[in-house]
Amino acid sequence: MKRSLVLILLFLSLTVNPATFGGQRRVPPAQQAKPAAQATAVAAVPQPQSKFVNRQLPNGLEMIVLEDHSIPLVTCELAVRNGSFTEPPELNGLSHLYEHMFFKANRAALTGESYLNNIDQLGIIYNGQTQEELVNYYFTTTSPNLAVAMRFMRDAVRYPLFDERQFEQEREVVIGELDRHESNPFGFLSLEMNNRLFYKYPSRKSPGGKKETVRSATTAMMRLIQGRYYVPNNSAIVVTGDVTPDAVFSLVQDLFGDWPRREKDPFVEFPLVEHPPLVKSEGAIIKQPVQNVIIELGWQGPSIGKDNPATYAADVFSFILRQPNSRFQRALVDTGLVTGVNLGYYTQRNVGPISIIAQTTPENARAATRAIYNEVAHFNDRDYFTDEQLETAKALLEADDLFSREKASDYTHTISFWWASTGIDYFRGYLGNLRRTSRADINRYVTTYIQGKPHVGLALLSEDAAKSSQLTPEDLIGAEKANAATARH
Repeated sequence: MKRSLVLILLFLSLTVNPATFGGQRRVPPAQQAKPAAQATAVAAVPQPQSKFVNRQLPNGLEMIVLEDHSIPLVTCELAVRNGSFTEPPELNGLSHLYEHMFFKANRAALTGESYLNNIDQLGIIYNGQTQEELVNYYFTTTSPNLAVAMRFMRDAVRYPLFDERQFEQEREVVIGELDRHESNPFGFLSLEMNNRLFYKYPSRKSPGGKKETVRSATTAMMRLIQGRYYVPNNSAIVVTGDVTPDAVFSLVQDLFGDWPRREKDPFVEFPLVEHPPLVKSEGAIIKQPVQNVIIELGWQGPSIGKDNPATYAADVFSFILRQPNSRFQRALVDTGLVTGVNLGYYTQRNVGPISIIAQTTPENARAATRAIYNEVAHFNDRDYFTDEQLETAKALLEADDLFSREKASDYTHTISFWWASTGIDYFRGYLGNLRRTSRADINRYVTTYIQGKPHVGLALLSEDAAKSSQLTPEDLIGAEKANAATARH
């Protein structure tokens, strides 16, 4: 799904959100588990697909429009395939720093473009975010001001000045963001999981980057990133709201049609790394001043373009387990072993992580860990979920997509995410492929990526809780259960 497994466990719902930097947390919240009576009553009725229209300019710039005249607002967004998955260690965090510079001085300030005189009075709201496989910039305004917002976007992406004084200021702002992130105890858990799960190339999964890299950044490095990735054949413009596709395509052609295409695809010239599979399972205790115990188990999951069917199965299976009447929830939450638990998969082109996250107490930590692994061992049992639960999960996923369309400005970000990480064809056929997901598809997903596969087990807890719980790294990788299974054979 379009959601990362970075923890926001300060909220007891254990909702998972994306790893974003430099902007608001932008992904619509995960569909909350429905009450059991409601969940079982949902019928698997096919829902309408998004009626977006897409075209491509000769220079490679993708244009995607979703028309919605319910209110006179429009959101235009520039999506760029950039982010931490393009960053070796020496560039880690610079996609995020570039995002901060996007809204600073550009050519328009030098040439005295007239639209700058009143742009602050037009009610144009703008922001940007950096993720693993996407950097996006968006403007929301009233329909008559779309052209002004688009002009600013054009000047920002094509003609940045990278003023040295502004650059120094934004560099400190980014370092401040990283300081705040590091001061959050839950950030240590996220960092440890990232470093162990993607042990050879951890920078490729760290959108924020490191303070040392940001401190040593120069405007020449910003130009480097611009030349590699901020090109039309690596970008898309997504517009939603009170517009017509033809009007948008005409405007984009006028403003961006002469944007020079990059001669060589950046991902051909600078190929993505191949994250090697885990060799063995690893467990670790992370001691931080937190009140409860947070357990996270992580696996390397499927990649878009390599195993698309498994990504649909992952989404459906996660939704089945998220429902309060699932065996997973009954065995862990209803028994009181955990106060909340979630399983999720984060859709990515370059290895999406699978994670189980649970919150428990020191006295229940070992028993809860054993119980989680016991559930994992039974994931492929024929009676682990019913056919009704399978169909209900598909229906809820479709309903989730419909709910996300209610606010067109937010749905703009959804389209950008799928365009960047999966491609527009995957997004267009997403609901249909969910409907076709079978029990056999889920069994293959579990067998290929979870059961018996090397993984990472972590626990975040205080010094006192570590002593009283007697939780060990071996517990966190299910060593006891694995040894027992070996002995039986």
